[in-house]
Amino acid sequence: MTMDIKDLLLTTRRIALVGASDRPDRPSYGVMKFLLNRGYDVTPVNPTLEGQEIHGRKVVGKLAEAGPLDLVDVFRRSEEAGKVMDEAVTLGARAVWLQLGVVNEPAAGRARAKGVEVVMDRCPAIEWGRLGLPARVG
Repeated sequence: MTMDIKDLLLTTRRIALVGASDRPDRPSYGVMKFLLNRGYDVTPVNPTLEGQEIHGRKVVGKLAEAGPLDLVDVFRRSEEAGKVMDEAVTLGARAVWLQLGVVNEPAAGRARAKGVEVVMDRCPAIEWGRLGLPARVG
């Protein structure tokens, strides 16, 4: 089972954004706004900011509180991404997206073995433009 990035972006509806930040200078802040503006239902995940809001969306402290999920978008270091990816698989996410510079091959192999789509070292905002996708999903 391999879905291409275009199909993944066009069929996803609910996204948990792990490592969400309330700081406008952080990539996760801009990507979350980008995804919301494209029509996705995005839940920010960050235990430090739990209960606060980012772009009008309530921050949850744990990935398990963000479900049900289609895709988990991970803004964590590569060595931390494996734990998040394993949890996403356990929670039933159909895809995990690791942001630019984030790669964890062992965890990706475990996820793919369970039928979960994995994208690594890419940014959905960049891919959106590269693929010429519509203004909004749905």
